[in-house]
Amino acid sequence: MLDNLRDDAASSFYEEDTIPPEEAIVAGPPRRRSNGKLMGMTPLQRFIIAMMLMVAVCASGTMCLLLTNKIGLIF
Repeated sequence: MLDNLRDDAASSFYEEDTIPPEEAIVAGPPRRRSNGKLMGMTPLQRFIIAMMLMVAVCASGTMCLLLTNKIGLIF
């Protein structure tokens, strides 16, 4: 049982499942060309979304600090 262990380890596990060369090359779906848009947005639109997200995070952080009395308003 253990006599051919090294031979079995050196040989390929998939020797019997080899694919003939003419079937090995299969054309997949055509690749889409990238036109510089991420999620369908132009760079300017992505910048505006990023700025709006930054303002929302800054505003919510300031409100949390005000609610917990870590900072205060001076009037």
